[in-house]
Amino acid sequence: MIQAIPIMLFFVCAFATAVGMLVAGRLLGPRRTSAVKRMPYESGMDPAHGAWRRFDVRFHLVAIAFLLFDVELLFLYPWAVARKDYEHGLPAVVEPSQLPLIFAEVMVFVALLAVGFVYAWRKGVFHWR
Repeated sequence: MIQAIPIMLFFVCAFATAVGMLVAGRLLGPRRTSAVKRMPYESGMDPAHGAWRRFDVRFHLVAIAFLLFDVELLFLYPWAVARKDYEHGLPAVVEPSQLPLIFAEVMVFVALLAVGFVYAWRKGVFHWR
């Protein structure tokens, strides 16, 4: 039971912080409302069309391509850190004999992503009307 005290203290502090922020917002926040304040806005501008307007599929394809290459960087980061540790004489995360195999795996991963990028480019995903 003694080991659970820090965890329970963390949850109590988190709950108290959330409730405190809500109460402070109600007490200190502005109370004047108007028709302009209740109107929805898009990026600070008046809405020009309805909310149910259809988006072009290309917008979503570019977003998916961005996420793909963003995740690529997440997969490359541990390899870069392991390589940096080895070069600076720090305790290595991996054995030095495994580095060529890891490098080959990373290059295969980057090559597959490059093939996907070329495919998306050929299909015209990155071309706007």
